[in-house]
Amino acid sequence: MIPSHVTLVEVGPRDGLQNEAQPVSAAHKIELVHRLQAAGCREIEVTSFVSPKWVPQMADNAEVMAGIARPPGVRHSVLTPNMKGLEAALAAPREHWPDEVVVFGAATEAFSQRNINCSIAESIERFRPVVAAAHAAGLKVRAAISCALGCPYQGEVSADEVERVVLLMKGIGVDHCGVADTIGVGTPSRVQAALERALKHYPLVEVSGHFHDTYGQALANIHACLQLGVHNFDTSIAGLGGCPYAKGATGNVATEDVVFMLHGMGIHTGLDLDALVDTGGWISGVLGRPPVSRAGRALLARRGTAAAVA
Repeated sequence: MIPSHVTLVEVGPRDGLQNEAQPVSAAHKIELVHRLQAAGCREIEVTSFVSPKWVPQMADNAEVMAGIARPPGVRHSVLTPNMKGLEAALAAPREHWPDEVVVFGAATEAFSQRNINCSIAESIERFRPVVAAAHAAGLKVRAAISCALGCPYQGEVSADEVERVVLLMKGIGVDHCGVADTIGVGTPSRVQAALERALKHYPLVEVSGHFHDTYGQALANIHACLQLGVHNFDTSIAGLGGCPYAKGATGNVATEDVVFMLHGMGIHTGLDLDALVDTGGWISGVLGRPPVSRAGRALLARRGTAAAVA
């Protein structure tokens, strides 16, 4: 049965901005989070605590976490791929801690080696103390299984390979399992096969989809997940994002496009589409380009807003 309510995790501030070549100021990142909160976003992935050598765009993580308003009912998450990252996230005063931390593991050995320089099994062992320490601090842990529908080095990825990583994440106590189509090659039937493996080991409420729109399949893939009852998805304002290890991969599916589809289906999101469109137009203006979101561009054009045709 198609769910009547869907929760979107807004990943634009982290996954969206991390690959930008031009610097994005902490002030703009903080304003982006505030605009998203004003538009109704209640789950926001704010930043990542990783080495600035590898991800210089996230070097201002502590400043951003200290600068964001923390309204009741909004959960803020950060990426912490190892203990050093988690320790950095928790070095701040308690009021600046995240509510949730995110770890990510690949579905293929090839991508794991290229992305984080270790095997899948080694990556899980790196996450084990992170999960334990996060739980000890009262934080939820969400995992993303990257390249679950296709790998830029291996090619096709089987549902068995996805399930192997799901079980490894479950074994170390990860609370939530996200299945990610990092390079955007998934199609609805293959997406359902992968999600069904996650649903064998996690309850429906703790399974989510994360889809890049490289081949224009993201909305169709989300609809396929809805048919399974899945009602949690990652989206990125204005379609920001990409993958530095996957040549040609475009951004995450645009929040505006997903909300337009869901509202058209009568599904409640709690999000204000007009405010999201404004936010997507604003951050795209900061970056000096038009929004990737088709719904955003169409609605801005209807208003006659310059950002739609910049």
